[in-house]
Amino acid sequence: MATTTQTAKSKGPAPTVDQINADRITQLANRYWAPYTIENHLPFDDRVVEDIYIKEIYGSNFAIRRIMMLEFSQYLENYLWPNYVTLKSSHAHMMSIVIMINEKFRERVPAWQPFRKLPEHFPGFFQQMLEACLMDGPNYSLREQTALLVFLNHCFNSMEVELIRDQVKRLVSLSMWVSLQQGRREQELRAVPKWRKYWKLIQRKDTPEMREKLDWERRFLQRIMVKFMKLLESVEVKGEVGSEVVHYCERFLELVIDLEALLPTRRFFNTVLDDCHLVVRCHLSRLRQLGEGNLFTQLLDMLKFYSRFEISDETGDPLTDHDMTQLHYSRITSLQKAAYAKFPDLRDFSLANVASVDTREALLKHFGPLSQEKLRSIATYLNLVPPPDKAEVEDWFRFDSDFLLELLVSRHERRASQLQALNEMPLYPTEDIIWNENIVPSEYFSGEGCLALPKLNLQFLTLHDYLLRNFNLFRLESTYEIRQDIEDAVSRLSPWNAEDGNIFYGGWARMAQPIINFAVVEVAKPNIGEKRPSRVRADVTVNLSVRNEIKAEWENLRKHDVCFLITVRPTFSIGTKYSHREPFVPQVGLTYVRGCEIEGMLDQNGRVIEEGPEPKPQLPGEKRTFRVWLDCNQYRTDMDLASQGKEDVYETFNILMRRKPKENNFKAVLETIRELMNTECVVPDWLHDIILGYGDPGAAHYSRMPNEIATVDFNDTFLNMDHLRASFPEHEIRVQTDDPVKLVPPFRLTFCEVLSKKRDSADGDRLKSSKVITVQPHVIPSRGPYLFNEPKKNAIPFTPTQVEAIRAGMQPGLTLVVGPPGTGKTDVAVQIISNLYHNFPAQRTLIVTHSNQALNQLFEKIMQLDIDERHLLRLGHGEEALETEKDFSRYGRVNYVLAKRLDLLMEVQRLQESLEVAGDVAYTCETAGHFFLYQILARWERFLSRVRPPTGKIVPVKTIKDEFPFHRFFDNAPKPLFKCRSYEEDMEIAEGCFRYIEKIFTQLEEFRAFELLRSGLDRSKYLLVKEAKVIAMTCTHAALKRRELVDLGFKYDNILMEESAQILEIETFIPLLLQNPEDGFSRLKRWIMIGDHHQLPPVIKNMAFQKYSNMEQSLFTRIVRLGVPTVDLDGQGRARPSICNLYKWRYKRLGNLVHVENWPEYRVANPGFWFDFQVINVEDFNGVGESEPSPYFYQNLAEAEYCVAAFMYMRLIGYPADKISILTTYNGQKHLIRDVINIRCATNPLIGRPHKVTTVDKYQGQQNDYILLSLVRTKAVGHLRDVRRLVVAMSRARLGLYIFARVSLFKNCFELTPAFSQLMARPLKLHIVPQETFPTQRLNNSVPQGCPQEVEDMPQIAAFVYEFYIQKVQAMKSAFYGAQKVWQKPGARKEVVPEHFVSHHPGADDDTDSEEEQERIKDDLKKEQEENAAEEDKQESLEVTEESEET
Repeated sequence: MATTTQTAKSKGPAPTVDQINADRITQLANRYWAPYTIENHLPFDDRVVEDIYIKEIYGSNFAIRRIMMLEFSQYLENYLWPNYVTLKSSHAHMMSIVIMINEKFRERVPAWQPFRKLPEHFPGFFQQMLEACLMDGPNYSLREQTALLVFLNHCFNSMEVELIRDQVKRLVSLSMWVSLQQGRREQELRAVPKWRKYWKLIQRKDTPEMREKLDWERRFLQRIMVKFMKLLESVEVKGEVGSEVVHYCERFLELVIDLEALLPTRRFFNTVLDDCHLVVRCHLSRLRQLGEGNLFTQLLDMLKFYSRFEISDETGDPLTDHDMTQLHYSRITSLQKAAYAKFPDLRDFSLANVASVDTREALLKHFGPLSQEKLRSIATYLNLVPPPDKAEVEDWFRFDSDFLLELLVSRHERRASQLQALNEMPLYPTEDIIWNENIVPSEYFSGEGCLALPKLNLQFLTLHDYLLRNFNLFRLESTYEIRQDIEDAVSRLSPWNAEDGNIFYGGWARMAQPIINFAVVEVAKPNIGEKRPSRVRADVTVNLSVRNEIKAEWENLRKHDVCFLITVRPTFSIGTKYSHREPFVPQVGLTYVRGCEIEGMLDQNGRVIEEGPEPKPQLPGEKRTFRVWLDCNQYRTDMDLASQGKEDVYETFNILMRRKPKENNFKAVLETIRELMNTECVVPDWLHDIILGYGDPGAAHYSRMPNEIATVDFNDTFLNMDHLRASFPEHEIRVQTDDPVKLVPPFRLTFCEVLSKKRDSADGDRLKSSKVITVQPHVIPSRGPYLFNEPKKNAIPFTPTQVEAIRAGMQPGLTLVVGPPGTGKTDVAVQIISNLYHNFPAQRTLIVTHSNQALNQLFEKIMQLDIDERHLLRLGHGEEALETEKDFSRYGRVNYVLAKRLDLLMEVQRLQESLEVAGDVAYTCETAGHFFLYQILARWERFLSRVRPPTGKIVPVKTIKDEFPFHRFFDNAPKPLFKCRSYEEDMEIAEGCFRYIEKIFTQLEEFRAFELLRSGLDRSKYLLVKEAKVIAMTCTHAALKRRELVDLGFKYDNILMEESAQILEIETFIPLLLQNPEDGFSRLKRWIMIGDHHQLPPVIKNMAFQKYSNMEQSLFTRIVRLGVPTVDLDGQGRARPSICNLYKWRYKRLGNLVHVENWPEYRVANPGFWFDFQVINVEDFNGVGESEPSPYFYQNLAEAEYCVAAFMYMRLIGYPADKISILTTYNGQKHLIRDVINIRCATNPLIGRPHKVTTVDKYQGQQNDYILLSLVRTKAVGHLRDVRRLVVAMSRARLGLYIFARVSLFKNCFELTPAFSQLMARPLKLHIVPQETFPTQRLNNSVPQGCPQEVEDMPQIAAFVYEFYIQKVQAMKSAFYGAQKVWQKPGARKEVVPEHFVSHHPGADDDTDSEEEQERIKDDLKKEQEENAAEEDKQESLEVTEESEET
């Protein structure tokens, strides 16, 4: 691992700003294309491009550092592309563009934007690039050819960009079959008659003058494959193989895999690939036998898999195992027929049954002895190679015996079932996988090479392919995280080799304990048809001589928690220091790793302690034994090896490691994905193609759905009639009444365009529909006379786009809502849920979010709306954080129902007493039901017959009051019950009272099941399956509990997903399949996804998976990229308009809501500051800018001190600490700032700590009034180049944003220009107004009195804050005592070197964001060390005593 780190670091050391400024590239940029020297630019000179290419790119052997500087200087945007001219520009010009685009993809920044200007030259550029791909000879280096392949692959993977799609689709259309050998083409066209028709049509369309150009395009891919095969076969086994040849071959296979893995490119290309026999020739190549060909071999395995994938190239439909078997049989029977007809020597083979001859061994036995001529004639007969008379024309084939034999065998051997292999795969990673760099690359992936990993792009072949790619990536990402945890826990234990050969543990770990005893206690017989045992159980004993809270963590391990059994055999003697920078495995002598799943802890009698509401028994002593399940597949493999004489792994374990519960759900998710692959996934028809990335992206929009609803009750969405009119500015509003008293919400809206659309489709004539909405107000029937019976109402004045999002969410189909920061995504989500609940009372809605925090925010708002809380249910373990005394978990809801039942039965008893009915009618729900039927309903019907006589005679108003039978029951209602003003009013009151009574008995009828079901588990299941209408869970919980939910018969009709852009692709997909299909169809009617793809994606800790495999792409982002219609919320209500301008350019139409201009807090200025936002330039301190004490652990002491000084200044003039957060873009800086705060002000009563010190990534979804932001880097921009991170950083502040950065670096970054051009319009030195205090009366747009105090640099503000502090202290002597009085010069706190591994990803640091928690952990560690020292002293004194006794 260390070696990888070193190479990764040495590949591209980031140049410093001084180096950049002094560099030749920068000097050229300033003269020709730099954006900040535009007035002094010299005219375009082709020789400059030529010179830069030869000296800086080609001459430096494509040095990544030079290319980075060129790309960063905006060479492509401002010089290369604007001056490219078709047919005139040189090879160097074209290659420079290719290299720049490749670098943009490597840096993961938008690549195709520059081509939007002058798109007319792109076809010419593309043609020049294609011609260069086929060039041969000494003048064309393989590095250039490899770069061209990479560029071509980027084009094929960017087919959503129209400019690119128009060029590449011509290379992979049916017309490319012109490159097939004639016999094969005839065979294929005979198999699919419609293609023959298209083929003839293409030939007729071709004009003679265009034929040569078209023919060249159509044969391009076949020619480049032939070129590749020639190069591959030039590799010798014994000679040196150049790394450039290997890289070219690897990149070529990557290109072919990507073409095969996308249906639009695969459809016709797959046949051409098969006809070239590229896979067979790669299989026979000498590169496979060399050590350098390791990655090549892995890529070839991927290509073999995709070239024989279970999909029909004709229709794009998935093929079942049965279909694949039929294909295999038809191939082998055609071979048998050929052998029978033409080759009498193969008579035995021809007459044998298929199963006896379709293995590799059987085929080699039959075909191995044949001569080359016979093999060739068989292959010719099967149209695999051309006949001898065509061999000269189609001259790219091989005819040697080895090739022909391999061709026939590989084509006809039996296929191994992918699913069977998957089902036999162990789900826990072992030591062979965990530390294998080829399978799980290290963290530091530069993005230069390619890897044998699946990619998540726009499209997938089938659902099986979709699930398989996600399965593999999820498994590998989990393995990478497990590697980090094992390395951390085991190195903390510090296992050393004692003198007696045993292991001595020199440290302690919270998450790992030495094993005292391990024994396998049960190996159950295999199930029928399987080879693995059906169950393997073992007992693991550990000694928990640790502090009580850690002991409790171990004892509270839940059923199904995953732990790891580790064997270490350390070679280091006692006292040797461990280094996390050195390779881990040799240091600790790690030998084996096996996963296991907790069944439970054993009690004193050896029985598993069952989980439940009862408290766990207290066990004596410190030894604890856990019963665990082992992986059956892994156990079988290990036992097979042990029977062959290898070591028995299960007798060697000496460490048990657990993981944090939040990060430890990988096995359940993998099991869920594997289960989905074994069952028939039924995705709704309207969603299927969109998920795979095909068809019309707008097909699932509500306006295109056949079951669009014309009349919808918007409930309390609109506050009044004016709000309704403003919400539909493009519609004509028609009302059925002009009475303003009646025109009050709730409103029922009928969209006339929907009605006319349905009429038109019925008539077969589609007229332009009129945009008319008919509004019908309706009155919610009274629910009873009490004040709490009044329905809760929405009070938010939704904007027109929010109303459109609510409308779309209520309609069937797919709704995507893009919600920029502060645009009220949660309010829209809650209103959609409420409206669905009221419009479709029989339907059930599933809410899924990424985090518990978001789910709790949603739930807190749902509770404020008119939804009966008995219909709400919250699954998972996050409900503890809900800011309510009500418990919405399963058991909490069961308790609520039982308590509610008792309350309702008390009401029934009160009703019984008020009516003076005898008997115990309020004993159970059943007796209450009889009471309602025979007593209540009878009285009500008698009342109705008197107040509404059948004769229709008008009765006096007073009659209602006199005849009403339930007066005594409603004695506690507001008086008077009946107003006696009008018949209608009193009748409505009477009916409301009856509805109140009726609801009591309706609820009791629903709760009757709880009397019949006795156990809490059964009751909670009933609640989930029958009672709850709105069920909420996190995406992780859905993945963990899918099988349980499906087995229960869980059903739902609508899914609403919040934070969709932060959820992994597979974790978004699983919630669609939490129910069994009904008659082969999914009952899902609506899928509402709310998110923001312009903010940060899901956290993927491993760079290789994040960058190369694009694993960080969420399903939401992918669907947006596909062009699915979105509703973009356009009114933000979080930040001042001036701060919003820093990020609103990233969105289509983001404006400000009225209150951010009118509310007092937005109108007043930030006291003590001249500006409401500012970027403050921070230069080196003591000659140091950024530092990197360990890889990717970036720190900047000057910025850290400046941030803390600014925070202290704000506190001293009166800002509340909880209104200030300090953010940074790197984990290293976060730790440094926390340390500076601890030294400077944490314990000071005048200052204290800010609300939070954390990374931008961890702060996504949160906000604060004032944000201090440190950008850290001074040598290279780093990952802030990802505009999504910039958007999150700029949008966290409501009132004030102060950014500390090296401006000369960030101003040149093309991606950040829109924000930094605004920031740089203000002074780059901090302007303060120290005479002001918080709060101020000064308006934001007014200039403070006097001149601002300009802060020159960090030491000046540090000194100023100290003096300012002393002044304050003099005025408040009493607060001075106990505070820090010794002044330390800035920079006293040096850079922090982390003691353990810290992730490079700022969203993936394992520590907590709470500083108090940090301090507690430090105190714990200190206490532990003191205890250990005391224990050692005690041990030493005992040894001394024993020695003296012996003496």
